[in-house]
Formats: sequence, structure tokens, C-alpha cells
Amino acid sequence: MEAIIIPKDQFQDLISKVNTIHLQVINLHKRPEEVLIDNTEFIEYLHLSKRTAQTWRDEKRIPFIQIGAKIYYKLTDVLKFIEQNTTRSSTFEARSNAER
Repeated sequence: MEAIIIPKDQFQDLISKVNTIHLQVINLHKRPEEVLIDNTEFIEYLHLSKRTAQTWRDEKRIPFIQIGAKIYYKLTDVLKFIEQNTTRSSTFEARSNAER
């Protein structure tokens, strides 16, 4: 058996990435209402600043779960929030209705 030696920080980074992939695979098998995303994922997903996410929480625009210092969002709530805040142009709606 061949041994590979890597620095501790690289090993910890590798383990972190494996854990992230593991959680993503687990989430693939869950129903959307069971999937939670953390604040960092929420911010990245919607391309927001931390301040905007905080403002939306303060204004109660998006439901969230707080456990200690960590913030989580249900995926279904995020998708509902996006749908409720989507505006469609009249041209888009007219074209969509014509296609039906």
C-alpha cells in the first residue's frame, strides 16, 4: 500500500469538501420542504450582500430559522419568496398566454 502525505490544512480542506458533498447528496434525497440552506448558501444563491439578507429577515420578508448564531432557510420558503417577488413584463405574459 502506498501512503500519500499532505499538509494538515490541505487535509482539513479536503475533509470539509467531502462533508459538503455528502450533505448535498443527502439533500438530493429529501423532499424540498425538508432541505435547509444556511445563510451563506442563501446569499450566494440570490447574489445578495449579508446586509440585504439581514434587512429582509428584520423586515420579516423571508422566514428563517436561527439556531445559536447560525441562520437557516427552508428551501421551499426561498423558492416561494422568489416566486412572490418575480415580476413579469406584459410582453412576456402575453407571449406565455398565446402559447397556451
